[in-house]
Amino acid sequence: MKKYYLLAPGPTPMPPRVLQAMTRPILHHRTKEFVALMKSVSTDLRWLFETTSDVLVLNSTGTGGMEAAVTNFLSRGDKAIAVCGGKFGKRWAQIGKAYGVEMIEIEVPYGSAVDPATVARLLDEHKDVRAVFTQGSETSTGVAHPIREIAALVRHRPDTLMVVDGVTSVGVMPQPMDEWGIDVLVSGSQKAFMLPPGLAFIGVSAKAWSFAERSTLPKYYFNLTKERKTQGNGESAYTSAVSLVMGLRESLNMMKEEGLPAIFRRHALLAQATREGLVALGCELLAKTHPSAAVTAVYPPSGVAAGDVTSTLNKTYNITAAGGQDELKGKIFRIAHLGYAGRFDVVTAISALEMVFKELGHQFDSGIGVATAHRVLEAGGDL
Repeated sequence: MKKYYLLAPGPTPMPPRVLQAMTRPILHHRTKEFVALMKSVSTDLRWLFETTSDVLVLNSTGTGGMEAAVTNFLSRGDKAIAVCGGKFGKRWAQIGKAYGVEMIEIEVPYGSAVDPATVARLLDEHKDVRAVFTQGSETSTGVAHPIREIAALVRHRPDTLMVVDGVTSVGVMPQPMDEWGIDVLVSGSQKAFMLPPGLAFIGVSAKAWSFAERSTLPKYYFNLTKERKTQGNGESAYTSAVSLVMGLRESLNMMKEEGLPAIFRRHALLAQATREGLVALGCELLAKTHPSAAVTAVYPPSGVAAGDVTSTLNKTYNITAAGGQDELKGKIFRIAHLGYAGRFDVVTAISALEMVFKELGHQFDSGIGVATAHRVLEAGGDL
């Protein structure tokens, strides 16, 4: 028998408490019991997003939330800036173009974070930009963009929205909507929320709602104005993903028990231990200066193919890690450390990679990666 380990950046492992919550008898989505459930999770989503504004629940993956963030606040012919530093940054540009939005793309080298000065320059050059789209954590590269600095450029521009794909940053790294001035913040259930895929979450500021009143892009299922009205009453506009919402109630309970400062500290420590352990084994970090706390992306040691690393982890050790995407396909591999993750998940990942590297012919001092990760984790104290 081989135990299965899931170390990819989504879906991520699910806690037994969440699994158990989802096996309870299903509720009808138009009953007072479900209304109470929806009102409860809505309150706690605002806590997690650190906002007093609406945080809506959509039956969708994160990409549906991204599409809703375009169609509900912009109109055909509008201009918007998209930070394209990976597969998901490019997705913002692709969605905007599909709806006739003129996307001004900032091409950022994969592994680098966008320079806020570049955003500032484009905002000055294009006074009519209606939105800036970026990632909190670019899942494909393991980069964390400087959201606070970019939001500071946007928040005092009444005709421009700050829109963030927080699919792998919400519940992982600080991104307080209200404090930083984020107008639209999107996330998804299969990441730090510790749930299966199927729910998207979208926080919407008062400023963004004023844009929604003027938006002329087509929308039906992802009509956020309609969802705002119905979810304010504890229901949803259409059939709810009831079992997922039941699991969401439990995952939010777990997050509240841990507390946001502890959640952020845990992810930061696990990420640091992973990075230092991999570097000790001869890997090269893709994100050298602005690494994400959600996922670490690395080039394998010299002479080792990234595809061989992920395939050997899977076939020999029953471990799922992630490879590169788009232009990074076959060049890097990625290890996630978000959501239901603790120190022994990092130790397991580094230990398994030591065995894989040995099998693939890479020479190194056995145990050096694990020992390095141990030192970081021990110095970090209790999680």
